[in-house]
Amino acid sequence: MRKFISTLVFLTLCFVGTNLSAQNYQSAIGLRLGIPVAVSYKFFINETSAIELYGSYRRWGAYSYHVTDYGLGATYQIHNDLSDVTEGLQWFYGGGAGVSFYSYSDAYYYDNESNLGISVHPSIGLDYRFADAPINVSLDWQPNFILTGYGDRFGAGYGALSVRYILGE
Repeated sequence: MRKFISTLVFLTLCFVGTNLSAQNYQSAIGLRLGIPVAVSYKFFINETSAIELYGSYRRWGAYSYHVTDYGLGATYQIHNDLSDVTEGLQWFYGGGAGVSFYSYSDAYYYDNESNLGISVHPSIGLDYRFADAPINVSLDWQPNFILTGYGDRFGAGYGALSVRYILGE
């Protein structure tokens, strides 16, 4: 296992070192369409690093119970150029954290609960900026390690397709 992780880190560092370039926009605002649905604001802090801030909403459940979750989060991303594949395309990786305020209601057991959840997450994805329109799209995967709150667990099903309007060039 150590050899695998060491090899993965080495290859990542080699790839990152050879593919750094400037971002192709300064900031953008839009929607994260996935789990959870969120409003997203992304801005670059230097040539290759960006921060994405989001406010999310999610509601799920079954016949007798439901969970409502409002969240705030941030992700730090390191962007790498893929313009040799397609102009305007980048891949990114990073990590972040989030806080969620949830309520749980179960009509069968007459159980109600509200709590605060804290999670951390790695992030990996693709980011594309359209050449002829002020639109940015990205596709990411953000598995969550939920540390406190409803269902302290690992959640692999988090990620989104984001569509954003570019605010600054």
